[in-house]
Amino acid sequence: MIGNFEYSNPTKLYFGKDALSNLSFELSKYGDKVLLCYGGGSIKKNGIYDQVITILKDCGKTVIEDAKVMPNPTVEKLYEGCKLAFDNKIDLILAVGGGSVCDYAKAVSVSAYCKTDPWEKYYLKMEDVDNKIIPVGCVLTMVGTGSEMNGGAVITNHEQKLKIGHVFGDNVFPKFAILNPEFTYTVPKYQMVAGIYDIFNHITEQYFSGDDDNTSDYIAEGLMRSLIHSSKIAVQNSNDYEARSNIMWTSTWALNTLISKGKSTDWMVHMIGQAIGAYTDATHGMTLSAVSIPYYRFICPYGLQKFKRYAINVWDVNPNHKTDEEVALEGLKCMEQWMKDIGLVMNIFELGVEEQMINDIAKSCFILDGGYKKLSNDDIVEILKKALN
Repeated sequence: MIGNFEYSNPTKLYFGKDALSNLSFELSKYGDKVLLCYGGGSIKKNGIYDQVITILKDCGKTVIEDAKVMPNPTVEKLYEGCKLAFDNKIDLILAVGGGSVCDYAKAVSVSAYCKTDPWEKYYLKMEDVDNKIIPVGCVLTMVGTGSEMNGGAVITNHEQKLKIGHVFGDNVFPKFAILNPEFTYTVPKYQMVAGIYDIFNHITEQYFSGDDDNTSDYIAEGLMRSLIHSSKIAVQNSNDYEARSNIMWTSTWALNTLISKGKSTDWMVHMIGQAIGAYTDATHGMTLSAVSIPYYRFICPYGLQKFKRYAINVWDVNPNHKTDEEVALEGLKCMEQWMKDIGLVMNIFELGVEEQMINDIAKSCFILDGGYKKLSNDDIVEILKKALN
């Protein structure tokens, strides 16, 4: 491994069918006022809301509800949550939902006491937090983002056509997270599959960088193999506990900062996907799947040895009597077939992108330099055109 790094992750996880029974213990550590954040109301239909509310009331908490957190939380919703948190002097923000709800809760936690516009401070200027932070806890009902064990918080500004993620430090990580795989059973198949690919792409964004012999890459390969295996089972039987539990655990480890250690990391699929999301409001995981194969084929020549390794170690491609390029491209073909088999969106047209939008999407895309090639605007346009159909 090359370079120096630090590793710290303060989030305490409770995993399994009885995980929610630990919520009362965690609540005892905080004051009386809890901001309960959740999405469109599915937790009321599946009974999770009632379970959480009962525990909150039994613990004597005053609950202020912040409902209708959308899949791509907007800056307007962020301002709404900040007002609720500030006016009610909230002691703990409890996010019950998927990654968007967890992201939103963290954004509110750092923004409620921000003395300037949090969108400008955290998302345009990318400044650090220098004000009071409200602690966050998570009860996860959908997997994909890994938001339950990291400092990431993505917010969308439709007026500015921007969807930006700020990765805060471990002072913003959730203090605790409750992970019961059974809570994910009622997630629609489309959302489940999108979450699976979000997990997979989190791993590849970190894996496809650097050329040293890095322990993090060995861990990443194991996570990818586990996810591929479990995803095939889950799409056939969404109530298979073993498969769903493995997917949930892989999601957490894919983005809790562990496998990024010693890596420069890429993240350009996410940058392109988020630019698409800002224009279409499409499901996040599907914006990633729709551009991944064109992107990886584009950068493959610049990171050929890693793509060859990926083909052999993740997809079991036999390298005998093949050139390095043939092995690498066969690995990407295997990846593409798996993506189609589990039902992912494979083009951006299906997400609402039309050809005349491509130049504007490309211009709004943040360009990073941690991968095998720093893209130009023209490169992004070419990738988007190849992803169109």
